[in-house]
Amino acid sequence: MEIAQNKINASEPETVIKNKGLLILGLMIAMLFGALDGTIVGTAMPRIVGELGGLGLMTWLTTAYMLTSTVVVPIAGKFADLLGRRAVYVTGLVIFILSSALCGMSQNMTELIIFRGLQGIGGGIMMPMAMIIIGDIFTGKQRAKWQGVFGALFGLSSVIGPQVGGWIVDALNWRWVFYVNLPVGILATILIAMALPKHNKTTEKVKFDIPGIVTLIVGVVGLLLALTFGGKNYAWVSWQIISLLALSVISLISFVFIETKAAEPILPVRLFKNRTFSVINGIGFLMSVGMFGAIMFVPLFMQGIVGISPSASGTVMTPMMITMILASVIGGQVVQKVGVRKQMMAGMIIMAGGFILLTTLGMDTSKLVASGYMMVIGLGMGLVMPLLTLALQESFPKSELGVVTSSSQFFRQIGGTFGMTILGAIMNYKSSTILTENLLPMIKQMPEQANELVSDITSMIHSNPQGLYSMLLNPETLAAMPKALTQQIIPILKTAMVDSLHSVFFYGLIFVVLGAVLSLFVGKIKLSDKKSTEQEAVN
Repeated sequence: MEIAQNKINASEPETVIKNKGLLILGLMIAMLFGALDGTIVGTAMPRIVGELGGLGLMTWLTTAYMLTSTVVVPIAGKFADLLGRRAVYVTGLVIFILSSALCGMSQNMTELIIFRGLQGIGGGIMMPMAMIIIGDIFTGKQRAKWQGVFGALFGLSSVIGPQVGGWIVDALNWRWVFYVNLPVGILATILIAMALPKHNKTTEKVKFDIPGIVTLIVGVVGLLLALTFGGKNYAWVSWQIISLLALSVISLISFVFIETKAAEPILPVRLFKNRTFSVINGIGFLMSVGMFGAIMFVPLFMQGIVGISPSASGTVMTPMMITMILASVIGGQVVQKVGVRKQMMAGMIIMAGGFILLTTLGMDTSKLVASGYMMVIGLGMGLVMPLLTLALQESFPKSELGVVTSSSQFFRQIGGTFGMTILGAIMNYKSSTILTENLLPMIKQMPEQANELVSDITSMIHSNPQGLYSMLLNPETLAAMPKALTQQIIPILKTAMVDSLHSVFFYGLIFVVLGAVLSLFVGKIKLSDKKSTEQEAVN
């Protein structure tokens, strides 16, 4: 499909930015409020469900945003190369602001889910754009510092998001979780529109890869839906999951074929022949698998085994995020002396060390010790994350900066979803095996009047063993059960949880170790003194 538009001429000189400080401020504001939206909404979930109803649809508030924000990332990166940074970024900001207003005005859960999906489109456009623009306006050595700062800003949102969300809900109401985006988003849009100049352009037709966009959307959405609902809402061998996976495979194969023929492919297949592109995105994918394993399952351990509240278990993650923030900033400074490959390898090895420590968590582990282990993982993550974008930007020409930068975030998001799925499946399988051996024989000896309870527990052991752990997390459930029964069941459940989590952390460790091994193949990447490198990618 061809549309008469102004296309960026990559060979023309970069337009000078007169007020770089104003632009950086706008980028920071946009990055912070965009990243915060993913964490503050979770705090408002109970109030939203309480007012709008639709408890069974609650997970779609997160799923809808995740689906659209993930699939639009590579599309936004390509459009940024074709149409210019300012046009794409401002469009994303406007979509995010308008959809935030619509979310706040929602009258039922269906409306809110639809508007959250629309909000995800805006968020998916916004998130890679800051890093793309940093790649445009700074030299390679300067990028390392600024990408560390922006990575730290993203981490900061994870720390303060729940607290900010709780304050907004308590002081105002849940609708202001979305309305707060309006003034902040408008300010960011004005700053970015004022400071980010138009690119030099030549009039020619821009070719949009419509078949590639359609097959990519269908393939990625199908895969994410299968990974999200497989083993939870539907069995992995159910026709629903098999159909989604089949649709995804067919669409992605079609996408690859289409991209080899397209004049302006959304994600050029030839990029995967480049060693730097494949290795760096592979490391990002593997790191995200392990990272989400830690983020998901450590709070479960703290609540179920240590016995602390959900809010207190969240504070276990705070030291990890603080360490990650500090490591991101410091790593951006020292990479110039250490080198990309050495620092990336060091970060992955430190992460692996953190996962080894997690496999030692036991019944007597304290909150302080668990926080210390998470700090080790945060240190490794902080050293690696800014480099994933930096290495790609330093290895490709300006004309492909948007595509390669957005690809980094895309593969990390896919890795996160894959990690939550595969590690969750491992948790369920291990739990089912242990509980079948230890809990099932015990409950079968219960008197006949408890047959209904025995049937329920047996069913959960085979289909949803993690659901049994809710007994450990809910004092009211425990109080409603006979004391003699809880005294027998609780030790078995705790032992099963600890052993299952050890398996989860072990397999998470394997993914991180694979990432560390892959870092050995990162080529020598020299940080340039030019704003946009035209050097040949390392093959």
